[in-house]
Amino acid sequence: MVTIAEMKESLKAALQEAAQQGKDSGVFTYETLPDFVLEIPRDKNHGDFAANLAMVLTKQAKMPPRQIGEYLVNTLSAPEWRDKLYIEKMELAGPGFINFYLQKRWLTEEIKEILSRGSAHGNCNLGQGQKVQIEFVSANPTGELHMGNARGAALGDSLANIMTAAGYEVSREYYINDAGNQIVKFGLSLEARYLQCLGEDVEFPEDGYHGEDITRTMEEFIAEHGDKYKDVDADLRREMLTKYALEKKITAIREGLLRFGVKYDVWFSEQSLHDSGAITEVIQRLQEKGCIYEKDDALWIKGEVLGDEKDEVIVRANGIPTYFAADIAYHENKYSRGFDQAINIWGADHHGHVARMQGAMEALGYDRERLHIILMQLVRLIQDGEVVKMSKRTGTYVTLEELMDDIGVDAARFFFCMRSADSQLDFDLDLAKAQSADNPVFYVQYAHARIHSILAQNAEDGFVLPALDQIDFSLLTHESEIDLIHKLMELPEEIAYSATHMEPYRIAVYAQDLAAFFHGFYANCRVLGVDDNLRAARLWLISGVATAIAKCLGILGVTAPEKM
Repeated sequence: MVTIAEMKESLKAALQEAAQQGKDSGVFTYETLPDFVLEIPRDKNHGDFAANLAMVLTKQAKMPPRQIGEYLVNTLSAPEWRDKLYIEKMELAGPGFINFYLQKRWLTEEIKEILSRGSAHGNCNLGQGQKVQIEFVSANPTGELHMGNARGAALGDSLANIMTAAGYEVSREYYINDAGNQIVKFGLSLEARYLQCLGEDVEFPEDGYHGEDITRTMEEFIAEHGDKYKDVDADLRREMLTKYALEKKITAIREGLLRFGVKYDVWFSEQSLHDSGAITEVIQRLQEKGCIYEKDDALWIKGEVLGDEKDEVIVRANGIPTYFAADIAYHENKYSRGFDQAINIWGADHHGHVARMQGAMEALGYDRERLHIILMQLVRLIQDGEVVKMSKRTGTYVTLEELMDDIGVDAARFFFCMRSADSQLDFDLDLAKAQSADNPVFYVQYAHARIHSILAQNAEDGFVLPALDQIDFSLLTHESEIDLIHKLMELPEEIAYSATHMEPYRIAVYAQDLAAFFHGFYANCRVLGVDDNLRAARLWLISGVATAIAKCLGILGVTAPEKM
């Protein structure tokens, strides 16, 4: 078996060796072989692979690129090279591109290996077991999950699936912001709604949480406990109300995310950092390193440590650590748990926090490159050509629960992963619900269902599919068949690239491309009612396509239906 990635490496190494031979024999000279590109051409007429070495070498060699290219082509035309690299022919094109056309036996051998691997096709050992933690969503437990949280959930969970397939040991984590000013404000908001629900004329905090869910939570509390806490000490009342509401909120968040297909390995409490003394300890370490100074009764961390012009308060004058202090302690805790890499998915409004957090980790002695921050742009919901601004229930935003009720989990997760995280996403609700080829998730799922329909019809016909080692894949010569095989071969490289660059959208794009190639095959190549040997080869091929589609959809958290 020679995968696309391995073939690219082999061809690249052959070109490097041919260039070295040219240098050694005095045909041309260069000090250092320049970087060059070897890629799959967009135009199939330009071969299976194309390289630009001759063009980038011309300056040092002081020779026209086509003359350099002719030497490289002639060198690699030797029988030992052609056999080793499956080369059918080579052509020199344009200003000096070298196009490689490979023998069909390469595809025949590769498709057998792909099909023998089944659902494991696409997996690789890029990560070599490195421990990676992915922290995503981590919304404050003071309200309901909204569209930004939903996009973060889809991206984070899909990335975790990709990195698992690429050989990493992945842990999904939710950071519960259950401490700090927002929880104090939360308690005051709950108290005001509690007393108001009991008929008390109290003023609601101006900067409180006004969501309808706060009122609903207090109505539920009263149904369970009545006015038991109406006349108790205010601190005790807020403590009990906050404890009750946090449990409710976190449970609702957990259940909502489970419904969305996201299951976390760890739910980490911010309050635990305060209780364990971790925040105090990390501040002391930074003080010992000379990163912190005192001014106006507060502790400040130096901007130069954070890669920023401004110093930042880390402990307020009242002795209470800032959120930044807790965040530093939290990230230090990640490394103390043995993670080789930590990946965070944050909203784009946190862009100013990225360099500061990496700088703080560096100050504590960690490689800043071990912390990766993916910044996620906003989501706009579009319906009937207009931006959806209001939630029917909350009056403030569209919630994850409302989205799942409206369009379902499959469409939501696929649509959130269709674009790069750093691109603003216009989410078309009407398109997401459409059962047509215009709907990307329907288009991909329909390809999978159509394949299973063919397999079911074959079973009804009583045709017994021969074992894989009995199949003659050299019969697959139609352009649509070759396209499918090539696309199947690309899956391992796509998963490896997606893991390296942390880009789940590439899997969504790949799934759409693979579905498109299958639909083209379906239009051009009959599977049933043809010669038995050809029928068997095509049945095995489309079974492999169905398996690859199901794998991609599974990575994205989307189902692969067998009927639609």
